[in-house]
Amino acid sequence: MNIGVVLKQLKSEMTELGENNMEISQEGISLIKKFEGCRYESYKCAAGVWTIGWGSTKGVSEGMVITHERAEALLIEDLEVYEEEVNKAVNVDIDQCMFDALVSWTFNLGGANLNSSTMLKVLNSKDYDGVPEQIKRWNKAGGVVNEGLIRRREAEALLFQGKDWSHV
Repeated sequence: MNIGVVLKQLKSEMTELGENNMEISQEGISLIKKFEGCRYESYKCAAGVWTIGWGSTKGVSEGMVITHERAEALLIEDLEVYEEEVNKAVNVDIDQCMFDALVSWTFNLGGANLNSSTMLKVLNSKDYDGVPEQIKRWNKAGGVVNEGLIRRREAEALLFQGKDWSHV
């Protein structure tokens, strides 16, 4: 486990004004790492996007090579972006497991998909029980159902419900 990620101060609080300031927990980071894997040479993911490290895509191009330490640093940078996306989009109370699942989902699919998703509408209407099925709908890469995404969405749905996902 990278010290930088472990030492990242993790908090879960609501400010006085109701602004959400949650941060992903180690559990959420573990889910992302399990499904992203870490590669030190850039590659095209199933959706055809240049990717490196633990799933970083910003500024990645063909032929890039990074160290493990850089992969960890990129993950922290990426997580901050996706934490902010989830914090801005969700306007109902959620617990840490729900937040972690949403950050993992958004890490994989992006903030634009989060903001336009039925999943977010269902969540923000406080239909918490309807969210896991909405999470699972997003199982395609390049328009094709992807077995890895089926598993990841199942794990995210379980985590959202506070259940063990490690067997997925």
